[in-house]
Amino acid sequence: MAEQTEATREPVLMTLSAPARRNVVDGLVRDVGMSGHAVPILDLDARDAEIADFLAGIAHADSGFVARTSSGASALAVIAGTAAALCGEDIRAALSNPDIAFLNALKPPAVEAVRSVLLAIETEAATQVTAALSALTGS
Repeated sequence: MAEQTEATREPVLMTLSAPARRNVVDGLVRDVGMSGHAVPILDLDARDAEIADFLAGIAHADSGFVARTSSGASALAVIAGTAAALCGEDIRAALSNPDIAFLNALKPPAVEAVRSVLLAIETEAATQVTAALSALTGS
């Protein structure tokens, strides 16, 4: 085998790029029963107080959860409530008045934290829920 010298070595060209940033809704919406997770399921038709209590507890659990709703507004609210629970903010306020600017400004580690707790939103109205969450796609 021939020995390479400085004169015979050639540079290797590589393309370096930043990994694509995942936003908080990428792959979040799924058909009912398709999430495949054996975790608690939160029905978003419950009262805000019940949802807030659930989020306060699940934010510190290891399991995460799946939310179920046919309402785009409820889907947006649970994302905001989950973020609030993780940040120690007012969960009920986040549920009733989601802060879109705050959610869109979440840094990648915060997005991953939210998604490690809120594993999926299952719905029978994927088109409506996805349309409501389009405010969070960063586009």
